[in-house]
Amino acid sequence: MTKGSLFWVIGGEFGSMNFHKLVEGSAQVKGPFKSRKEAEDCWKEVSEENRHKAGVRYTIVEEPDRSAKA
Repeated sequence: MTKGSLFWVIGGEFGSMNFHKLVEGSAQVKGPFKSRKEAEDCWKEVSEENRHKAGVRYTIVEEPDRSAKA
C-alpha cells in the first residue's frame, strides 16, 4: 500500500432527520481513495444520485497512514 492517508465515502439512508441510525441494509462504503479529490468526486456523485431523498447522507472519512513512524 502506498504511503499517505486513505479516504473513504460512507453513508446511506437514515431513519430520521437527526441522522443517528442508518436504515438496515442501506449502509454504503466506497473506497479507499488515495486522494481527497478522488473521494470528493465520489461523494458528489453519490450525493447527486440521492439528492431527492432527504434522509440520505454521505461523508468523507480520512484514515491516517498508520505505517508512518512518529
